[in-house]
Formats: sequence, structure tokens, C-alpha cells
Amino acid sequence: MDEFGYLSVIISVILGLSIAQLLQGISQVINARDRVRMYWPTMAWTVLLLLVDIQAWWAMFGYRNRHAWTFVQFTIVLFEAIMLYLLAAIVLPNIPNEGEVDLRSNYFRHASWFFGSLVVLLLDSLLKSVVVSGGLPGKPDLAFHLFWITTAFIAAFVRNDRYHKAFVCLSFALFMAYIALLFSSLC
Repeated sequence: MDEFGYLSVIISVILGLSIAQLLQGISQVINARDRVRMYWPTMAWTVLLLLVDIQAWWAMFGYRNRHAWTFVQFTIVLFEAIMLYLLAAIVLPNIPNEGEVDLRSNYFRHASWFFGSLVVLLLDSLLKSVVVSGGLPGKPDLAFHLFWITTAFIAAFVRNDRYHKAFVCLSFALFMAYIALLFSSLC
């Protein structure tokens, strides 16, 4: 086993836990649908996080030929997976066996933590480029990061329903464009 093959095991486990958390949350919402007051931005962020987890795992393949790793480099890469798990744990509530669950109320209750964590994730992604690859990412990648950092920072403080609905739609569209532009093939 090479160096990154060894190091990627724990990253893959954490990303797998994140995906499992999201899928479990979706299944809880479906199973308790009679008691859940839906809020579509919550479900949209859940699906988007699932796509981000998959993209993160896909992008890790780019490190397959890297053999020299420092503890700091590995920790920064690992921290990205940890933040993805925390976002997955925050986006949907644990649904109790009894009582109504209001996804809109839960969304805004955790918005500061969720979007603050998203900002930290994106900053870590930029730091990863600098520390692991030796510089900031290319212009399209950097522009995406800076735009998403700015809009997520605003979302952490704004409680306007229209903003959050527009933001998740825009995030979804931009993330799909981001994948198509930068990660469409496994190289």
C-alpha cells in the first residue's frame, strides 16, 4: 500500500459516515413524514451535501501519485472530511418517535452553525490547495470558493426566507457547474 492509499482510509471512512448520516436523515424524514413539516431548502441542502461528499471523495483521487506527506498536510485534508461530516450531522434533525418536527424551524435554529461550518470547510479547502499543492487554485476554482464563502457567510447571519431559498438554488446550480467544469473526469 502506498502512502496516500494508507492515509486515504480514514478520509474515506469519515466521508462514508457523512454519506450514511445524510441517508439516515432522509430515511427518518420519509418514515416520519406524517409528523414532519417539510421545508424544501433543508432537503435541498441535504442532497447538495451528498453531492459534495461524493465530489470530495472523487477529488481525493488527484492525490494518488503524491508520496510525500507531512502531518500538517494530512490534517488539513482530513479536516475537510470532518467538516463535511459535521455539516451532515447538522442539516437534518434527529427525529424523535413522537411529536411534530418542523424542518424550517430547525433550519433557522442551526443556520449560524451550518453556514459557519460551510465557511470553515471552504476556507480549509483553500488552505489545502496552498499547503498541499503549493498555491491557490486556478481562477474558476478560486472564484467559486470566494463566492460561496461570501454567500455562506451572509447566510449565517441573515434569516430572510427568500435569501435562503435563492441561496440553495444558486448553490446547487453553481456546484453542478463547478463539477462539470473542474471534475468531470477522473484523472
